[in-house]
Amino acid sequence: MQSSLEFVLLMLGAAVIGVVIFRYLQLPSILGYLAVGVAIGPHSTGLVSDTQSLEGLAEFGVVFLMFTVGLEFSLSQLLAMRKIVFGLGLAQVSISMVGSIILTFAIVFVLPQLGTTTWQAALALGGAWAMSSTAIVSKMLAERMELETDYGRRVIGILLFQDLAVVLLLIIVPTLAHGTGDILLIIGMALGKTAVVLVLLLFVGKKFMNKWLEIVARRNSQELFMLNLLLMTLGAAWITEQAGLSMELGAFIAGMLISETRYKNEVDVDIKSFRDVLLGLFFITIGMMLDMSLVLHYWWFVLLIIVSAFLYKFALAAWLTRLFGASRGVSLKTGLALAQAGEFSFVLVNQISGLQMVEPWVVQVTMASMVLSMLAAPFIILNADKIVMRFSANEWIQQSLELTKIASSSMALQRHVILAGFGRTGQNIATLLEEEQVPYRALDLDLERVRKAEAAGANVSYADATRRESLVAAGIHRASSLIITFANIHAALRVLYYAKELAPNLPVIVRSYDDSDFDKLKAAGADEVVPEVIESSLVLTSHAFMVYGIPTKRIVKRAQAARASRYARLREYFHGETDAVPTDTESYWRLHALRLPAGASAIGKTVGELDLPANHVEITAIRRGTEKLTVKDDLVFCENDVLVLRGTSEGIAIVEDLLLK
Repeated sequence: MQSSLEFVLLMLGAAVIGVVIFRYLQLPSILGYLAVGVAIGPHSTGLVSDTQSLEGLAEFGVVFLMFTVGLEFSLSQLLAMRKIVFGLGLAQVSISMVGSIILTFAIVFVLPQLGTTTWQAALALGGAWAMSSTAIVSKMLAERMELETDYGRRVIGILLFQDLAVVLLLIIVPTLAHGTGDILLIIGMALGKTAVVLVLLLFVGKKFMNKWLEIVARRNSQELFMLNLLLMTLGAAWITEQAGLSMELGAFIAGMLISETRYKNEVDVDIKSFRDVLLGLFFITIGMMLDMSLVLHYWWFVLLIIVSAFLYKFALAAWLTRLFGASRGVSLKTGLALAQAGEFSFVLVNQISGLQMVEPWVVQVTMASMVLSMLAAPFIILNADKIVMRFSANEWIQQSLELTKIASSSMALQRHVILAGFGRTGQNIATLLEEEQVPYRALDLDLERVRKAEAAGANVSYADATRRESLVAAGIHRASSLIITFANIHAALRVLYYAKELAPNLPVIVRSYDDSDFDKLKAAGADEVVPEVIESSLVLTSHAFMVYGIPTKRIVKRAQAARASRYARLREYFHGETDAVPTDTESYWRLHALRLPAGASAIGKTVGELDLPANHVEITAIRRGTEKLTVKDDLVFCENDVLVLRGTSEGIAIVEDLLLK
């Protein structure tokens, strides 16, 4: 009998060794966790025999995973993706279940020694196999920075509907097992219950969430913020569980609500350690389910299930994605990403087993097949491009020819400028570069635009600048600079990632719509970030100065000073309800006006007596009536003074407490 300490040490030691080995082999850490589970589980070495206590803790790994997936998708984004989620996702799950029923009966017909089965059991197993692994796929897409690609959005959209469909399946399966009640009535009640919970959490919770996080953040306690974060995540999970829905759905909704607030990035960083550790435990428990002796005994049946299920799910997802307007390459990659079983497949199979809908050995073989399909999934996703190239030769040959064409046309270029994107901004830059006889090579994915521009003599090629191969073909190692001309933060970060990997010293200039992602782009390696909103302010002001009669030299000097300071003063402004919330609230400085009401603790004190967090906030001005006072240490605060604060959201909240309470 192992002590608690021995159990924890064994789990940690095995997990560390497994992950180190697999990361050394440049394989996903998920494979390491699965391999550890197989190695120490009760069906192999037996080092861990009591898995029930571990399973309870590991379940929270999926809960926190769904929370972080929710952080990536705000309510507005989910509504914008409704065609993918509720169109493509619904089609994939429903047709997959119907096909799985037919496939199950076909296998039983071909292999009568397996015994008979009912349509209810086939439907339940079909629902389990319709699921794909949110944990594996979303984690790998995030690591490969593919979440915001066309392929990534379609995959995540389908996965989101699968996670929602699990809720319904968990309610329907017991009804199928007992054969009682009106199934349509039960489905209707489940959908109604889901709708009530969603309205409660999404619309009522949305108003509450931002205000509550503001209150907690003003206490300036990282410990309190973390405790509150865990409370909200598990609280939302508890609400949905009490309503007869899944905990994962509640966690996902909590993530979506927080994604609408300014604390999204801070929350993502704080929750990451919990998510990764608990998710690792979850995959260890999945690995423990694999009984190698059973797999060897029924190897032919396991192989039959894996191959048939993989080919069917791959073909179905690829066909439906193509039907919904994706290119052939994207469709095939989507099919490959969704061909494996998922975390919720095991939840459903465990329920099927508990209800005794199929023979125990069928449950074990099904679980073994699912585990092996999940083990194969990371290898398939990592090599998806190579696999698709074989199935979609025309499309990939065309891309290869384009890359060859880019490389050959860029071969003679030295110290040229690479333009990522050839929209209006990119074309304007190209025109100015040509006038100064500076060579350039532009990359763009709008085929019609590229054809017209090429016909007019522009140095533009049809290629995806977010791919490493495109940047290499454009001669990034010989370029003098790279300009990212599109104001898409996710695509820009991908280009920056590969640019800094290929040519660390290459100057990169990035265009952004405003300065909300300024610091994130700088941290990713951008040498210069040009926010359109601030630059337009400089141009408009310059014209106003010229009309007013201010000398041109002085106007130019002021604009140069603003750019030299990285727009420091212009990046601070008074935020309104319609302004976008910056993603990096820790380093983002803004302006805030604060009036001292009667009874404020600062009244009668001097500026010098306040212990202000200098690195986070400062008082830039004080207005008393119509008079603007100079900020000095001996200035005494009076009732109704208006203080203009400049600082981070956290710093301003701290100073408000110091001045008011």
